[in-house]
Amino acid sequence: MHAVRKLAPGPGLIFTEQPDPRPGPHDVVVRVKATSICGTDAHIYNWDPWAESRIHLPLTVGHELCGEVVEVGSAVTLVSLGEYVAAESHLTCGRCFQCRTGQAHVCRSYRILGVDLDGSYAEYVALPEAVLWKTAPDIPPHLACIQEPLGNAVDAALAEDVTGQTLLITGCGPTGLFAAAVARTAGAATIIASDVSDYRLGLAKQLGVDHTLNVKADTPEAIASAIRDITEGEGVDASLEMSGDPTALHQAFQAVKNGGRVTLFGIPKGPICFDLPNEIIFKGIRVYGVTGRRLFETWYRIAGLFKAGLDVRPVVTHTFPLAEFEQGFALLNSGQCGKVVLFP
Repeated sequence: MHAVRKLAPGPGLIFTEQPDPRPGPHDVVVRVKATSICGTDAHIYNWDPWAESRIHLPLTVGHELCGEVVEVGSAVTLVSLGEYVAAESHLTCGRCFQCRTGQAHVCRSYRILGVDLDGSYAEYVALPEAVLWKTAPDIPPHLACIQEPLGNAVDAALAEDVTGQTLLITGCGPTGLFAAAVARTAGAATIIASDVSDYRLGLAKQLGVDHTLNVKADTPEAIASAIRDITEGEGVDASLEMSGDPTALHQAFQAVKNGGRVTLFGIPKGPICFDLPNEIIFKGIRVYGVTGRRLFETWYRIAGLFKAGLDVRPVVTHTFPLAEFEQGFALLNSGQCGKVVLFP
């Protein structure tokens, strides 16, 4: 089969041939119909310090996918040949305290598809049956494959009820955009989004965001003033920090009203200093750290949100054949895209 792999340290990936995978007793082989590019994949493509310290080569990259079950192991009982599936990318141990108390999303020993074992940038991928998610056949592949990252946004946006609330979303990368669509579908009253890119703020508008703020064009003071004006001096009920940018992190805490909540999803490049008394403690703010998705609670919520009318089509801005993956990564590194999907 054809696959996109990292064979040696340094920037780039290689489109090459690889033996077809074979399933173990509890595994299935999925013919990949679509697989999308994640920021984690870009770290590996660019070969930054995180990738250099984390990735063991050789490796087939990719962890966001959908496809058709074409082979099953002898002990598989959850899926059948021909079924249309997506997949959870975190392979949990099932034995640690977190896994045994309903917190498998923060398993202490999890492995990640496309990071710790061969992933989905290929014509076929072998997966444990336990990570598969049966997907409604009316969801097209370019949307079915993004359910995994969409789950991040569902967990971030819906950590608490947002019905009738005012939200600030700092960072309009794909997950921030997904969060805007989720919050709108879940009944948020007013959504404010900030970013450095007019292109991505335009996508946010397509998803129903009420107010967009370009933090590159205005000072932090002007942005804070605009949020106060929009909220009539009250502040927002909840901030979803999706960028990891230090200025955005402070903005998220400063913009939320007393007694509100802040969800943190973006990853800063280094330590961040906070005025804990004035930004968090005296305001009585609830803070949620979000990593991955709740397994499999979030997946069920995604299915329900799709039935409720969730529309994330504007987020998928570009598609390419798998062999043209270089174009997808160039777009991702430029910031002039939403979600990029590859078709093997």
